[in-house]
Amino acid sequence: MTSPQPYAPVVIVGAGPSGVTAAVLLAQEGVDVIVLDRRADVFAQPRAVHLDDEVYRILARIGVAERFSAISRPSVGLRLLDARHAVLAEFRRDGDISRHGHPQANMFDQPELEALLRARMLEHPRISFRGGVEVNAVSQGVDGVRIDLTERESGRSETLRASYVLGCDGANSVVRRSIGATMQDLRFEQRWLVVDVNTDVELHQWEGVHQVCDTERAGTYMRISDRRHRWEFQLGDGETSDDFATVAALLPLIEPWVGAVPDGDLELVRVAEYTFRAQLADRWRDGRVFLLGDSAHLTPPFIGQGMGAGLRDAANLAWKLAGVIDGTLPERVLETYEQERRPHAAQMIRLAIIVGTAMTRGGRPGDLMRRVVVPRLRLVPGLREKVLDSATPRLRTTVMVRRQRWRRGLAGTLCPNLSVDEEARFDDVADGRFMLLTRHPLDSATTADATRRRVGILEVGRDEPLGAWLTKGGADAALVRPDGTVMASGRTANAVLAGLARL
Repeated sequence: MTSPQPYAPVVIVGAGPSGVTAAVLLAQEGVDVIVLDRRADVFAQPRAVHLDDEVYRILARIGVAERFSAISRPSVGLRLLDARHAVLAEFRRDGDISRHGHPQANMFDQPELEALLRARMLEHPRISFRGGVEVNAVSQGVDGVRIDLTERESGRSETLRASYVLGCDGANSVVRRSIGATMQDLRFEQRWLVVDVNTDVELHQWEGVHQVCDTERAGTYMRISDRRHRWEFQLGDGETSDDFATVAALLPLIEPWVGAVPDGDLELVRVAEYTFRAQLADRWRDGRVFLLGDSAHLTPPFIGQGMGAGLRDAANLAWKLAGVIDGTLPERVLETYEQERRPHAAQMIRLAIIVGTAMTRGGRPGDLMRRVVVPRLRLVPGLREKVLDSATPRLRTTVMVRRQRWRRGLAGTLCPNLSVDEEARFDDVADGRFMLLTRHPLDSATTADATRRRVGILEVGRDEPLGAWLTKGGADAALVRPDGTVMASGRTANAVLAGLARL
């Protein structure tokens, strides 16, 4: 008699930021999860270095905000430079804390972030982590999903069973191939050199992001931590990372920032060649299998949204999947994951392509145009706020985003994490639930209806921060989903609750 195959309601393939975030969000909703990864430990090489305040809120939801604050560094803005490093324009942030309760732009070292995410995952009793395994295939049947894997050290084969599988296994995703999805090329590709250096010497550089806008050698500089500095340079034809394998070889590129710092005081952490691509999976779901993160999309780094997009995927899907598993939401809600996230990711990728093209292409005419136009951008009303604003586009209409036919309203936007009182912000009060915000007291019938549907109620005054937000959005009430997105807004609480009732 054969022993039963291990089972979990959800198996997650890939323990990077997207996979771990999804696992913790699901576990917090009472769902048992198995997480699989080919590595037993965190990948040691730094990659992503930025996330915004919207994504910071997701980190707070999984309980790592304070730990992330200890390893991250707020960025003060963006400076655009020409090929001679003359400042073309500077967009400086006035303060650290945004409407979401966190700094708008945050620099960090990805291995440190992944280490604290892994630590949080291992703290949760509903999550089982198995590192050092290679997932070979994912297949679906009438009884759920089958995951075939091999232990990398012993070579032993094994099969797991799950009700759902989340493919968070990166750009070369096995899960994506298993469901027959393919990456669509959005026609942007550039080869860049990525350099990470540690030094105890103070470089005395402006603390924001430096972007060199130059067709021949576009570049970026960012201070990541007290010791860590990141440079990225566009590679020319025939150049490879091998040409810049030592500090001495790199000095012609980084000298404008390091000046006369001796070579011996510069520790070369990594020199690597990356191809920046813009790609989007043609579909993100097949039955009980979903794609998240780099398995579903690749974003050029010019707006710092690559890793954050994967965490947005996890935040969008986890509460829906948990609701379907526990029976509080119908299965058709899962259709909204791709309906909402794919267009949003596509918009962010297009924005990254536009920004990258504006900064790096056009030849000598493009460089001349930048020298003429960019210094005058400060004269454009509202441009500074637009450049520095971390707000991302609203989600499209689905059964979980009920936009008004003749008015834009608040549906599809992110409810700001504004102060509710001296001790708490909105996310503290919401605590991962549906929330009904209202500027008027509710009658007993509406209160009972909301309570029956497990919807929290928050009454806000016109002069309170959230009350002013409702008024500006032309609403007296709003229904906010567990991921912070407004599901519906309107003049009455009954009207905004109606959409949830129809589910």
